[in-house]
Amino acid sequence: MRYVDQLPCAIQEEKHVTIPMEDGVKLSARIWRPTASDAEPVPAVLEYIPYRKNDLTSTRDAINHPYVAGHGYACVRVDLRGTGESEGVLLDEYLEQEQSDAEAVLAWMAEQPWCDGNTGMTGISWGAFAALQTAARRPPSLRAICIASFTDDRYADDMHYLGGAMLSDNLAEAGTMFAYATCPPDPAVVGERWREMWRERLDAARPWVLEWLRHQQRDDYWRHASLSEDYSALRCPVLASSGWADGYSNAVTRLLSNVDVPRKGLIGPWSHKLPHLGEPGPAIGYLQEVVRWWDHWLKGVDNGVMDGPMLKAWMQESVPPSTSYEERPGRWVGEPSWPSPNIGEAVFPLRDGALGMPDGSMEQEDRVRTVQSPLSVGQFAGKWASYNAPPDLPYDQREEDGGSLVFQTEPLPERIEILGAPVVVVEVAADAPVAQVNVRLSDVAPDGRSTRVTYGVLNLTHRDREEAPEALEPGRRYRVRVPLHGVAQAFPPGHRIRLSLSTSYWPLVWPAPGPALLSVYEKGSALTLPVRPDDVPEDKALRPFGEPEGCAPPAVTRLSEPEQAWTVSRDLVNYRSVLDIVKDRGLQRYEDNGIETGLRACEKYSWVGEDFGSVRGESAWEMRFGRPGWDVRVETRTVLTSDEDTFHVDATLDGYEGGRRVFSRTWNEQIPRENV
Repeated sequence: MRYVDQLPCAIQEEKHVTIPMEDGVKLSARIWRPTASDAEPVPAVLEYIPYRKNDLTSTRDAINHPYVAGHGYACVRVDLRGTGESEGVLLDEYLEQEQSDAEAVLAWMAEQPWCDGNTGMTGISWGAFAALQTAARRPPSLRAICIASFTDDRYADDMHYLGGAMLSDNLAEAGTMFAYATCPPDPAVVGERWREMWRERLDAARPWVLEWLRHQQRDDYWRHASLSEDYSALRCPVLASSGWADGYSNAVTRLLSNVDVPRKGLIGPWSHKLPHLGEPGPAIGYLQEVVRWWDHWLKGVDNGVMDGPMLKAWMQESVPPSTSYEERPGRWVGEPSWPSPNIGEAVFPLRDGALGMPDGSMEQEDRVRTVQSPLSVGQFAGKWASYNAPPDLPYDQREEDGGSLVFQTEPLPERIEILGAPVVVVEVAADAPVAQVNVRLSDVAPDGRSTRVTYGVLNLTHRDREEAPEALEPGRRYRVRVPLHGVAQAFPPGHRIRLSLSTSYWPLVWPAPGPALLSVYEKGSALTLPVRPDDVPEDKALRPFGEPEGCAPPAVTRLSEPEQAWTVSRDLVNYRSVLDIVKDRGLQRYEDNGIETGLRACEKYSWVGEDFGSVRGESAWEMRFGRPGWDVRVETRTVLTSDEDTFHVDATLDGYEGGRRVFSRTWNEQIPRENV
């Protein structure tokens, strides 16, 4: 990344500004704005997240917000109620209170003398959720949003549930927020009230996974703040982006298809990161694109930002399997609309134990093949939403395929490119009332190495509807549809396309209550790929992206080394298998305010042989904050287990000041399984 020290506008920074809410709670903001805005008001842009502007996101914030501010905007970075130096408590994600507060913040911004009355919202992940959800409420000052890595459907396409099956990220994200929502404010900012504010957060804390487990199917809890319930609610322009390695890539094309507002989509090869910080690369000059977006929609500049294709996507070339990549080779392609007229369907029937070519013939015998996967299928699946650190992308699929039902093509006679969401329609029967079908699409090189391209999951009890799942009738045939995650991928000539079906995908997906033998009938079963020509003329005319750039981050002194690990182990004496994940940022000091922070997160997923009752997930966090005379630590631990009928949650929360434990609480709760 190129750091920029000369910007069009001189800027000033206010590190702690309080914004009053209707109930008297004050939210804490950090503001960067042009010095001249005191006399010449400018549009204002809000980022609204719970991740501590004073320390944990301060490096990223310093790259992004001064850059945009230096191009003529007031950038307002606000910590949600109950986080950082904001008062109150944070009880769950995306509650009504959160969105009401966002509207109040936007109204406050629009009324400030340095603001011209026009506002925008921006962010990645939670910040993007907040922007999209707030925009759907149509606050009067909000003119446009710019969002990355988000979803419009909180139940069907978020980190909690996928295809009616529960993701292990349901536990992992709950562990993350269990820690973040219980951290103290900084005494140097809020004064002696810090202990009172911290105690209020600790007293209100509860493992969020308990609430998420109480809603195992689509209901009003998930409908709230899901734009997919009413796309017409969004009335402002949106620039939406994500990456193919991220868990949120589907929402970009879904938004382009369903909203009726000026819109642009951008999908690169990236994991869960902003495009100018994108890994795997290539990263792009995203902040320049953001400034162009704001210039047009907040200032009315006629800069051609809406020219060109509606969607730009990175067409990925074939690569060997790896748990991380520095770069993904490929090229940018453009689509004038979505769905795109450039994309057609190619149907590959399941035939004679293989994947037939799309030759127009759908002649199939009614052959049946069966599979009952070991619990180990999925141990090399990587993370639902990759961060590319620690290495968390799927590894060589050959070991996974050993416990799967595999259908593959003959070597391809010519190159095939796909862009969009593959779909598998398959006729199945199971010998259990609750069962899964997990579908993987892989690129198989001539030497046999198999790289997962995309995947999909279906809890078969959700075959007809997400609101009211129905148990399977053992032995009965069902025709089901399994959409896979959208992707852009090239398959070279001489490679094979492989379709793999398994009944487990643990630990990415929490297993069904018990083993199931799945029968797959070839007749009527097929893979449909969204095939795109590799010679669309408009691709060559795409405007190139600039070099990634931003402002230089502040000085940070590393006091201890970080640690990252992703380890799969198996004990062949007692058949216990474990996936251990460690993400330790190490201890570091932010020199601009002297605060020292440490963050260590450990996830552990284990099982014994084929004992479905032995599956266990654990998320443990330790977060430290301090400076001379102040030393605080929060430790959280959440353990999730299950039997055939029940989920079991055991959790602990401990707070320490000066090495002495000042708070402790435990939870031991059971929640019935509901066809999950």
